[in-house]
Amino acid sequence: MLTALPWSFYYGESDWQAILLSAGITALAGAVMMRSTRITHELRAREGFAIVTFAWVLFSLFGSLPFMLSGAIPNFTNAFFETMSGFTTTGASILADIEAVPHGVLFWRSMTHWIGGMGIIVLSLAVLPLLGVGGMQLYKAEVAGPTADKLTPRVTQTAKILWGVYAALTALQTVLLLFGGMSLFDALCTSFGTVASGGFSPRNASIAYYDSSYIDWVVILFMVAAGTNFALHYRFVTGNFRSYTKDREFHFFIGSLVAASLLVLAGAWNVYDDKLVAIRDSIFVVTSLHTSTGFGLANYELWSNGAQFVLLVIMIIGGSAGSTSGGLKVVRVYLVFKYIASEFTRVLHPQAVVPARIHGVAVPRDIMTNVLGYFAVYLIAIGFGSFLVTSTGADWVTSFSAVVSCLGGVGPGMAAVGPFDNYSGLADLAKWVL
Repeated sequence: MLTALPWSFYYGESDWQAILLSAGITALAGAVMMRSTRITHELRAREGFAIVTFAWVLFSLFGSLPFMLSGAIPNFTNAFFETMSGFTTTGASILADIEAVPHGVLFWRSMTHWIGGMGIIVLSLAVLPLLGVGGMQLYKAEVAGPTADKLTPRVTQTAKILWGVYAALTALQTVLLLFGGMSLFDALCTSFGTVASGGFSPRNASIAYYDSSYIDWVVILFMVAAGTNFALHYRFVTGNFRSYTKDREFHFFIGSLVAASLLVLAGAWNVYDDKLVAIRDSIFVVTSLHTSTGFGLANYELWSNGAQFVLLVIMIIGGSAGSTSGGLKVVRVYLVFKYIASEFTRVLHPQAVVPARIHGVAVPRDIMTNVLGYFAVYLIAIGFGSFLVTSTGADWVTSFSAVVSCLGGVGPGMAAVGPFDNYSGLADLAKWVL
């Protein structure tokens, strides 16, 4: 929180008092919890997942203090929603006028993305070793792929490696955005939202505010990087220059981006007089939603129904495992396609044994069962969540797209929660469901 103070002083705003008080309350509560809690045994998987869950809640609870104490978001439900959206890198916002929020609080809002991007628990293991908790169970709870890709045998060392890549990408994007004419404040906030696949922008019009093709393409490039498995980035910078070309999930991810961009472009083509702008906007929107970043550039609700359907599908798919993106994850979708293909082969050739494979290795049946189970639970959650939000009075398009968006960590949806709208109009109960 204290990193937001310099911006309050620089812009001569009074929110520094709320930030300082919030930091003090958080530090005091943290000290009390650390002194009263001591873990003396190796954590089991169930405990690891429980700690991850409660960490999100506690971080969001204390993280909402600057919003409430500064008066930027006085309502607790709205403040908690905004903070949880930040830490989970969802990017769904209840703010109608973002630019009216004091700069210190606005910087903290973007910082919640950056902290949440690599996962609160991974950050804690790398930066706060005094917690005294360890075990791959925690990392398994944070890594979203079918199996944790262990870069190193120790969780702390792995977290440090990934955090280094994460920080380097953030710094590089910030520099490139400065070259594009952004202020340092806007460049940092935008980079936090991009590399974390979050989507919080310091501007009401999001990326469209800057009206710069250069900035648009820089953001596209880093959204793709953030949606890619960070293990590939690490291997590339350590000398394995074929890490991307050999990875099946990365191939599927890029292929999906290209295919979706072409389909969406076909549905947006007639809306634009300048066809080059149509191409750029289509690629940007597809990349933004596919990687669950959620930055706004164009109003995709003006495009054809077919284009909007494709956008909903890629929101559900999400980015790569081991990335900061949300959604089902590309590797799971890839494995399901491989599984369906193997089942068709089995129907045609009953005696054949054709397991689903990735990187030339047969996927164990228990892993495949887990993937299919996750698929089923994810889709059931979308259906049940949509029913609950609709029950609060929202129309079904708003409800369905809001649930898909929030479950996948995207941010914008459609109808009342479209690309240039926000979630403030939803009932409080709907916000708690989301």
